[in-house]
Amino acid sequence: MAQDENTTVLIVDDEPANVVLLDAILSPLYNILAATNGEEALELASDPTSPCLILLDIMMPKMDGFEVIRQLKKNPQTRDIPTIFVTAKAFDKDEELGFSLGAVDFIIKPFNINTVISKVAIHVEYYQQRQYMKSLVKKGS
Repeated sequence: MAQDENTTVLIVDDEPANVVLLDAILSPLYNILAATNGEEALELASDPTSPCLILLDIMMPKMDGFEVIRQLKKNPQTRDIPTIFVTAKAFDKDEELGFSLGAVDFIIKPFNINTVISKVAIHVEYYQQRQYMKSLVKKGS
């Protein structure tokens, strides 16, 4: 990956053990930011050094993952950041709602380490390619 490419992943989960585990899996490959609630996630995602991917728990107090993604998609600065729901809720209606709100994928807890690494890598690469293509369009304008 080029030095100027964004390789920051934001992990959002109210359970510290889940944050620690995902951080341990992904930190050798990516820069990691972590949030334990929706408000903190929205703040970190809106930072000028916004993440290239968000791993978002659905079940959180105060603001659940569905509301977080609604807010992310309303903000022009964060709407294009791919979001993967990481959840123990494996119900079709939750997946349907998540996808309709703009999620790009789901990872079901307990998760397989290789699945996490693979899904994150795919969506980070896709995001980086989109950003590169946008930069080419801007240069050509």
